[in-house]
Amino acid sequence: MTTFVLIPGAGGQAWYWHRVVPELRARGHEAVAVDLPAGDDAAGFAEYADAVVAAAAGLGDDLVVVGQSMGGFTAPLVCDRLPVRMIVLVNAMTPRPGESGGEWWENTGFGRAREAQAARDGRDLAADPDMLDAFFHDVPDDVRAEAMERGDPPQPGTPFATPWPLPAWPDVPTRFLAAREDRFFPIEFQRRVVPERLDVPVDEMPGGHLNALSRPAELADRLVAYAEEAATARPGVAR
Repeated sequence: MTTFVLIPGAGGQAWYWHRVVPELRARGHEAVAVDLPAGDDAAGFAEYADAVVAAAAGLGDDLVVVGQSMGGFTAPLVCDRLPVRMIVLVNAMTPRPGESGGEWWENTGFGRAREAQAARDGRDLAADPDMLDAFFHDVPDDVRAEAMERGDPPQPGTPFATPWPLPAWPDVPTRFLAAREDRFFPIEFQRRVVPERLDVPVDEMPGGHLNALSRPAELADRLVAYAEEAATARPGVAR
């Protein structure tokens, strides 16, 4: 049995994973979704990592850490503090040493890539000022309604102003899974950025940026497949 430690993106709500956790348990595994201290203006990635370590305490020595979106900055920070067998990044940001979250946007060319993808799709970014379409275009109506009822989670800018502290990516097998219909981090963008920064290929699945909400069963299947691979993986970033 593998235990999945599920790190959300901006806003830091464990609720993001609420449809995936039962799917993983139904497949014979354990999962814990982490609430990050995103409501604390003083909290940065060090405090986010502390929250992950606290949530995973005592969960055994077969952990697969999953980071979604902004969670890509936090997931690798716990690898020297927890028995992590594999990192899985889902529609994630991929930091470089010394790079802040704020610098990441410009350094990767995110804005230009998003505009180019919208032009290819025939979408007008100005028509979606709240980015509801960008994030929820493929999320079921009832799940979207529940998210709206919960309100917009806070996300202070503190983590985006702090340099990512690691000197290099951890020596832990890493997989990257991207959704082909992601309107926030377009697939063409990830196909370029991820190999440049992590030297790993981009695996792909259907869905948008919030595919834990839109396609939980398919995402759980992918995570379980990675866990089975991790059971025999040797140390080192997967190439």
